[in-house]
Amino acid sequence: MADWSLELYREKEGEDVNSISQMPEIILNEMKLLNLVIFLFITVITVHAQRGYIHDGSALRFLVESGTIPILFWKLPATVVMLCAAFMLLLSIPCNNHPELVIKLLAEYGIALWISALTGFGYTGAVLLLLADAMRYRIDWKKRIWYIALICILYLVMNGNILQDFFHTIPLSQMWMYYRQDARNSLLGILNMLGLINTLVFILYMVVLTITQTSEKERILRLNSQLQAANRKLEEYAEEQVRMTETRERNRLAREIHDTLGHSLTGIITGIEACIMLMDIAPEATKEQLRAIAEVARGGITDVRHSVNALRPDALENLELHRALEKLVEESERSTGVKVDFTFPEDLQMLDQDEEDVLYRIVQESITNAIRHGHASQIRIEITRSGNDLKIHIEDNGVGCDEIHSGFGLHHMQERIDMLKGSLSYSGSNGFVIDAVVPIRVASEEEDGGNERR
Repeated sequence: MADWSLELYREKEGEDVNSISQMPEIILNEMKLLNLVIFLFITVITVHAQRGYIHDGSALRFLVESGTIPILFWKLPATVVMLCAAFMLLLSIPCNNHPELVIKLLAEYGIALWISALTGFGYTGAVLLLLADAMRYRIDWKKRIWYIALICILYLVMNGNILQDFFHTIPLSQMWMYYRQDARNSLLGILNMLGLINTLVFILYMVVLTITQTSEKERILRLNSQLQAANRKLEEYAEEQVRMTETRERNRLAREIHDTLGHSLTGIITGIEACIMLMDIAPEATKEQLRAIAEVARGGITDVRHSVNALRPDALENLELHRALEKLVEESERSTGVKVDFTFPEDLQMLDQDEEDVLYRIVQESITNAIRHGHASQIRIEITRSGNDLKIHIEDNGVGCDEIHSGFGLHHMQERIDMLKGSLSYSGSNGFVIDAVVPIRVASEEEDGGNERR
């Protein structure tokens, strides 16, 4: 429930961020439309006044009073519309770098100046549209200040008389002298009101833009904080994984070395004790026993090397499981003199590597414990298969024990069987008996017809 609520909150927060981020663009589009309406309003009223001068026959008097010839009334609307279209197109073009923005602003200012000159510099609020267009880009404050200062200077220049004299422009107030005083005042009032609305929209745009950019910065800071927290958690998790891996590796090496060295040393010790007893009465048998002991020692060293290198027992690397177990039993009998009765199912030929490793180590550890702790002279090992389970029964005629303390060997044996989701039980009332059940995967695959496993 908490996760669902958090996800819902994040979706709502994302929708709010998207709606806020779109507000400046919406206001800017409204500002473009408003400026287009103002230019068209001035153009329509100006064309109507020019046509009025012509129809009333007062065009000559107007020309004498103004001292200049205005653009023909039929050319003015077409020129203003084309310039407005070019102006709006430039405003919609995005910039990728600072030089592109400078060129774009100069072109926009040139068109805005041209339109203002055609309309008698009666409206110069389009400069605010240029400033709004420049402020939407993510530029540093030093460049922003330069843009603001430059556009403000251009705004002041457009509102002065210098450009009117340069372009020989007829002031809008003089162009609209055609209308009566009350009508002219109403038209100028409408124009001033539209210019005021343009200024208010520009102020609203700057406020919303500032809020949006501030919110975006806060959101980025918050995301950075969350990212840092996530990175810290990942680092802690990685460190924990390293520690767990190190612990598992230490346990694995401990199991491998215990099983390998324990079995080899047990065989060596038992064999040497037998040699001491046979040395005087049977020298040749003693030599044979020593050779078997040397072979067991070499095998133990090889297994230790493989264990350190995270490899399998040497016997399983070179032999199939059945032959490796037979070799283990033969070496144990030769080096210790203990009789081992070994039974292995013929239909169990293809186990997975981890299953073979566990089975080999269980047999190896059981033989070692029977000789070292139980002082057994006979060991019976019976491995059978029942469906998907592999059953291991190992018993000896050793001394046994009434109270069993799970030592290093039994503990590691339990860990190995647990990795395969098996079970282990043992008893020491009559010798020592170990029963293990290990689920195997070969049975289910054979039922599906999958005989090729490797």
